Amino acid sequence: MLRLLTIDDHDVVREGIKGIFAEPGDVVEFGEARSRSEALKLVRESDWDIAVLDISLGDRNGLEVLKEIKQLRPRLPVLMLSMHAEEHYAIRSFKAGASGYITKGSSRDELRAAVLKVSGGGRYITTSLAEKMIVDL
Repeated sequence: MLRLLTIDDHDVVREGIKGIFAEPGDVVEFGEARSRSEALKLVRESDWDIAVLDISLGDRNGLEVLKEIKQLRPRLPVLMLSMHAEEHYAIRSFKAGASGYITKGSSRDELRAAVLKVSGGGRYITTSLAEKMIVDL
């Protein structure tokens, strides 16, 4: 069973992530948080396999929330979900402790693959974003 915590202030995003894991054979327990305080409460109360965290929460910057999550649960893999494709957001996310970075414009299959890879202990970044980062070196 996969225990997935989704942290996003938009209901449609949280519902969309649930829909991605509604395929036959999927066994997923979901937690949902709309804000920093809800997220930290759920992180304290339960052991999650992965957190999918919006970089732009309504009440707080997602990078700040990421740092707080990592203080509470350093080993919890966090996949940052962002509307920003710019590589500097990805770099800042990884420096703050994220295990992966994906944009909201990604396909459902790519998001599913990212969640599964990160929850299994891997790291994830889209190919296009990786190429941009390499070009800027």
